[in-house]
Amino acid sequence: MSIMARRIGFGLLWIGFAAYAFLLAPPNQPDTFDLIRDLSTGNWDGINPLVVCLFNIMGVMPMLYACLLFLDGHGQKVPAWPFATLSFGVGAFMILPYLVLRGSNPTFKGEKNWLLKLLDSRWTAIALSLGALGLFFYGITAGDWANFAQQWRSDRFIHVMSLDFCLLSVLFPALVGDDMARRNWQDSRIFWLSFLPFFGGILYLCLRPPIGDRSAVSTEPIANRG
Repeated sequence: MSIMARRIGFGLLWIGFAAYAFLLAPPNQPDTFDLIRDLSTGNWDGINPLVVCLFNIMGVMPMLYACLLFLDGHGQKVPAWPFATLSFGVGAFMILPYLVLRGSNPTFKGEKNWLLKLLDSRWTAIALSLGALGLFFYGITAGDWANFAQQWRSDRFIHVMSLDFCLLSVLFPALVGDDMARRNWQDSRIFWLSFLPFFGGILYLCLRPPIGDRSAVSTEPIANRG
């Protein structure tokens, strides 16, 4: 797929998601602001654990993306950091425009500063993964699925946040091909693993070698580039 075709595809997806979220999704509820405040301050009494899990996962997801975006943006014409930073508040609404504007970037030149070293570290990925898995376990084992389904049908905040999570989960591989190339890591099995929603992304970050490490080079070609 050509760069222009990918940009058009991501652009249409961005427009479609925004139009759905603001025009077709269920209406906001009167207590939406109070719910966001309580979720943000840790006042979770009386809130469905599935909603608590989802809200906090939507804080982990931008961190997972940051582990790719800041390195990908090193050398891009458009800087990645504004999109990565704003994605903590609006998720895919900021990731998608970056995917529209970015170009192919399979190399990394220069030195990694402290932030890039932190985001490139396997220990950072492992810490994020453990936090995410803990949230999932809490939400799945303690959550009320019937109540969540009712909220999903009636509350725009819950509805759009759920779709945002799904969208971020499936967009992750769009950045993996170039990330693997920057590491000279040519293993198509790892590339396809990243297509597993959410869990493929955290597994990829935990397995990838740091940039500059040539010990994990494989001779098996990558199936595609992001």
